[in-house]
Amino acid sequence: MTSPPSSGSAARGIVRLLNTAGGRVLCLAGAIDDRAVEDFLRRYGREPARIDGIDAGSVTALCASGLELVLDHVQAAQRAGRPVAVRASPLCGRLLAGRADWCGIATSGQEGTCAR
Repeated sequence: MTSPPSSGSAARGIVRLLNTAGGRVLCLAGAIDDRAVEDFLRRYGREPARIDGIDAGSVTALCASGLELVLDHVQAAQRAGRPVAVRASPLCGRLLAGRADWCGIATSGQEGTCAR
């Protein structure tokens, strides 16, 4: 069963947690704006989830709160000593590469593993 649509105009981006054969994945797609992030936080809570991967390969825009959401999840996994497989769009790769608190593996359109 899917959630009922939220009021107002349709969100252009989506953020979800998916259970896959490879583990739990934080998935981001489309133009991630503050509304998409707030919808995610309302659904899943503010505490970073235990994840095995991030799929941001189809992100076309990423707001500051979306970038922080990704970084929060990566940093929580790093603190727990868990590697995180990352798939980033060219845009996400550039945004993440510009952050000093990012582990530095995600580059344009490539996959990698983030672990310390």
